[in-house]
Amino acid sequence: MAAYLNRTISMVTGNGSTTPYDANALTDSTTRRTLQNAGHDKSPLQIFVRAKKKINDIYTEIEEYVTETTQFINGLPQDLEIIDKAEYELFKSYVQKVIAIREVLARDHMKVAFFGRTSNGKSSVINAMLREKILPSGIGHTTNCFCQVEGIDGQEAYLVKEGSDEKLNVVSIKQLANALSQEKLSESSLVRIFWPRERCSLLRDDVVFMDSPGVDVSPNLDDWIDNHCLNADVFVLVLNAESTMTLAEKSFFHTVSQKLSKPNIFVLNNRWDASASEPEFQESVRAQHQERCVDFLVKELKVSSEKEASERVFFVSAREVLQARLQEAEGNPAHAGAIAEGFQNRYFEFQDFERKFEECISKSGIKTKFEQHSSRGKNIAGDMRLMLENIHERATVLRNNKMEQKKVLTDRIQNTENQLMLVTREMKMKIHSMVEEVEQKVSKALNEEIWRLGVLVDEFNMPFHTEPLVLNIYKKEINSHVEQGLGSNLRARLSLALAMNVETAQRDMTERMHALVPSDKLVHQTKQITSRSQPFEMLYSLNCQNLCADFQEDLEFKFSWGITAMIQRFTGKVRGNRKQAALTHNRQSSNVQNILSPASTEPDSPMCLVPAQHGITQEQLSMISKFAFASIGSQGTVGGLLVAGFLLKTIGWRVLVGVGALYGCVYLYERLCWTNTAKEKAFKNQYVRHATKKLKMIVDLTSANCSHQVQQELSSTFARLCRVVDTATTEMNDELKQIEGSLGVLESHQKQLKLLKNKANYIINELEIFENNYIKAA
Repeated sequence: MAAYLNRTISMVTGNGSTTPYDANALTDSTTRRTLQNAGHDKSPLQIFVRAKKKINDIYTEIEEYVTETTQFINGLPQDLEIIDKAEYELFKSYVQKVIAIREVLARDHMKVAFFGRTSNGKSSVINAMLREKILPSGIGHTTNCFCQVEGIDGQEAYLVKEGSDEKLNVVSIKQLANALSQEKLSESSLVRIFWPRERCSLLRDDVVFMDSPGVDVSPNLDDWIDNHCLNADVFVLVLNAESTMTLAEKSFFHTVSQKLSKPNIFVLNNRWDASASEPEFQESVRAQHQERCVDFLVKELKVSSEKEASERVFFVSAREVLQARLQEAEGNPAHAGAIAEGFQNRYFEFQDFERKFEECISKSGIKTKFEQHSSRGKNIAGDMRLMLENIHERATVLRNNKMEQKKVLTDRIQNTENQLMLVTREMKMKIHSMVEEVEQKVSKALNEEIWRLGVLVDEFNMPFHTEPLVLNIYKKEINSHVEQGLGSNLRARLSLALAMNVETAQRDMTERMHALVPSDKLVHQTKQITSRSQPFEMLYSLNCQNLCADFQEDLEFKFSWGITAMIQRFTGKVRGNRKQAALTHNRQSSNVQNILSPASTEPDSPMCLVPAQHGITQEQLSMISKFAFASIGSQGTVGGLLVAGFLLKTIGWRVLVGVGALYGCVYLYERLCWTNTAKEKAFKNQYVRHATKKLKMIVDLTSANCSHQVQQELSSTFARLCRVVDTATTEMNDELKQIEGSLGVLESHQKQLKLLKNKANYIINELEIFENNYIKAA
């Protein structure tokens, strides 16, 4: 017994060594409180408290993490298509799961349930452990319902009946839970007693005590277990040491072992103080009870090993311990509450039970409650990490696709701009060459048509009359005829070829632009630009009405062999010869001046006097001839008489008369032939000469106008095509901006996803550390 006492003291001090205390030494209350406080500081229940705080802290982080992740997932744009609806719902469900787990964690505690026959001292054991007489106890059937004692913050104790939120005075427990009370409660009903934590170290460490009615007073054992025992961490079977274990007690724990996997069961042989009256049988009775209890745990229930079972059987006196602790609370020594001899041994064995009970319930509570929460936390974090990895992979694939699209689009924009510059340069050169070609063709064709103007005028067959009013109408009509004829001839010769060339150039432009326009819509626009309801037609603006408005016809009869006509012919030839001589002289003069040195060309130089030394100058000769012909023309009669006298004297009058007669016949013939038809012919000849002169003046203008029409047609077509390409380039730039914006969003989301994955790894690591420190260590 002394060895057992020393072992118990060693466990209380927590140093594992045998301390040579004897029973009498512990009668001092100060020494006992010191040992008690030392034991509480190293209480195994503190491991559960720390584990609970740690798991709550971790789940606070998990809740923040799940909330943050869910908010991030909800904020992801739907058009990114990197997360489906099922994943949205799954992320949302994790929030509720974590909230539910945190609520369970807040209620998690170490629960110990006390069972046994009626009046075996279950309530007394709980009161002794709580160090206060809380539960009703006494002889006979006292507890008629389940009573659960829990710790609360604050100083006021109260109780709550099942199905009610009303807080009752804790004194009412003696009436409510007592079997002798007039207010009967159901055997399976629960009364929850909330006791201040500061008044009990076990309640402060989240231990909850469950007292029960006797297992021999009700057949509803299955309901008891289902309603009150499934969440219990430790079961305490309180036996009466004065008798033996009954079938009712065994049956109850057989049912418990079937519903729970290897429950933690302690066996307390209460009322061991009765053994003091028969000390000679004490050891043998103890051994007998020890053997039967161990066999029950090991062989019948199979919930523990023989060594473990032997350490879970205790012989105590709960009423004696309660009285001793109440005496200690009043400042008296513990042995003041002793009932019989051997108090110190029974007191230390009760403390040994409390120590092992604390170790067991702490390990069991951590394992049964926190292991599941830790596993669920790791599953939640792992599942979220896996989903985040999948989302991150999809975001990476989408980002790579966007990067490829950006590269393709950037290359396409750059290529379009480069090709547009080349095509623009090429088209400008082509338009320029076509414009020059059109100008040459129109100029050549118009000159040819001007040379054939007489034929066109001869085709005009409107009746001719010399009356001024009719003649004016005739002029307008012949102007219109010439204008239409020239235009028609030019169109017949040029328009078809020019239109084909323009359409060919437009098709070439369109084909070249098609390669630069990726959109089908814009390709359709380019086709609409080049499609025409009518082919290109050149407009030749000759405007003969204005050109020939100054035309003045001369329809008076003029004898072709008259003196005036002869003088005009001679004057015309002289003028022609003079012009040719002047051109020849100018060329010779320029050659001479090129040979001479600059100094010899000065005004005072002798070379400047050379032309004057050879006689009359060309200007003087021209003035003399003009004066002479003018004098002859103005004095025709005198001149004629002089010529006639000279001829009469020279050739005779007969010849002169014959020549005169012949001259007169010719004059008469011409005079008679000067009919309306001759006048029309003379009019047309005069008109042809005048129109030819005027039309030649506008050849360059007309050809330039036609070339300008071609240039305007091709340039406008190319400009519209360029606008289409610019539109396509703008659309590609807008699309590029959208892709760059999407890339920025994706990169931001990827960073956040990576951060959230790292947080999931951190939480999993925290839970693994928690398991290593608390669950596996337990």
